[in-house]
Amino acid sequence: MRYTSTRGGGAPLHFEDAMLAGLARDGGLFVPESWPRMNADEIAGLAGLAYEEIAFRVMRPFIGGAFADDAFRVLIERAYAGFDHRLRAPLLQVGEETWALELHHGPTLAFKDVAMQLIGQMFEAALTRRGARVTIVGATSGDTGSAAIEAFRGMEAADIFILYPHGRVSEVQRRQMTTPAEANVHAIAVEGDFDDCQAAVKAMFNDHAFRDKMRLAAVNSINWARVLAQSVYYFTAAVALGAPSRPISFAVPTGNFGDIYAGYVAKRMGLPIDRLIIATNRNDILHRTVQTGAHEKRGVAPTTSPSMDIQVSSNFERLLFDLHDREGEAVARLMRDLTGNQGGFTLSQGALDRLRAEFDSARFDEDEVAALIGRFAAETGHLFCPHSAIGLGAAIAHSGPTVGLATAHAAKFPDAVEAATGRRPALPEHMADLYEREERITVAPADTDFLKRLIVEKARA
Repeated sequence: MRYTSTRGGGAPLHFEDAMLAGLARDGGLFVPESWPRMNADEIAGLAGLAYEEIAFRVMRPFIGGAFADDAFRVLIERAYAGFDHRLRAPLLQVGEETWALELHHGPTLAFKDVAMQLIGQMFEAALTRRGARVTIVGATSGDTGSAAIEAFRGMEAADIFILYPHGRVSEVQRRQMTTPAEANVHAIAVEGDFDDCQAAVKAMFNDHAFRDKMRLAAVNSINWARVLAQSVYYFTAAVALGAPSRPISFAVPTGNFGDIYAGYVAKRMGLPIDRLIIATNRNDILHRTVQTGAHEKRGVAPTTSPSMDIQVSSNFERLLFDLHDREGEAVARLMRDLTGNQGGFTLSQGALDRLRAEFDSARFDEDEVAALIGRFAAETGHLFCPHSAIGLGAAIAHSGPTVGLATAHAAKFPDAVEAATGRRPALPEHMADLYEREERITVAPADTDFLKRLIVEKARA
């Protein structure tokens, strides 16, 4: 299995090289040259298996010779050993034909743990074998940063720098990033929004001299291995609900398009997914794209679901690659229009028809999100975070069996949940002292050159 850039440049890479690189040198994202397929019997054979075994079977065709089978199984076992539910990603029925897929049972209480814990294991194994070290630089709108820090904290072969928008993440999200004391961890509060953080990270990777000097690696959802690991729970959920004989739809709260693209990957592999429903908050560029074909930035408004406060959805580029018959130059042109003075682009009718053939969309404003949190609390007795409520709101409005992705623990957003329900969710025991831990915060301007100098200064030799 080899991986090519969505913008068509450079020679294809094998899995391990693509994983360690993160972003292609032409600025594009890595995608597999072809899609491995699982037939109906293979999918049916996943029923009753442990999450770890399903992860091995789903991911194995993509990794080539990067890890021997026995070694890969060990990495998977280590990755999920710290989850607090034996099913890793259990289902909770919240309506007659609606289920919540609970993805917050990892160490930082968010779906990012499902992939990041495994990425940490794979990075460490690959770097140890190579005798190499890297500088990980990532941007986060909230949950990716804490999950990445948890996965890489204390690792000798990696320094990790996480850029997050200053004042635009929840207190729990911030403290998860700023309280680890390990010397290789650096949380940087950028005076801007998530798109500013993401733009700075991409600019660093596109500065090849800086990239090579610092041996940059990326673990955002731009990293193909992240997306691949997230595709696993689509299989576990669908099979638990009757796949392959019963098609299942999924509603996904998404800002950067990575989590729902993982569902698209599962569908390309043969999982009988009916509809993939893009669920957004008021920062609704993805919803507007499905509805009108116009993919246009309109600025980012702060919300109670900050992990979705995004207008430049990086992983949408991967889908654009397929919508345009895998023509790299067409994708590169669209991305130049998005990041340049035009601030967006309009899909051709053919590309829009292909998009709508796979995806639906829904959008919720702040009042609607609060009402959903209150509704689900009253009807089910469970507290859901604003992001999860958005996914479940889209799911319950859809006809047929539908899974809404519950992407974070309610305690990560206690103020919003308490305002909607009158109940304040408590942190789990292993995190009960989070508010008492000392923070280390570096505040920096949204200036790429300044951030590069900061990274050079703080990175270990």
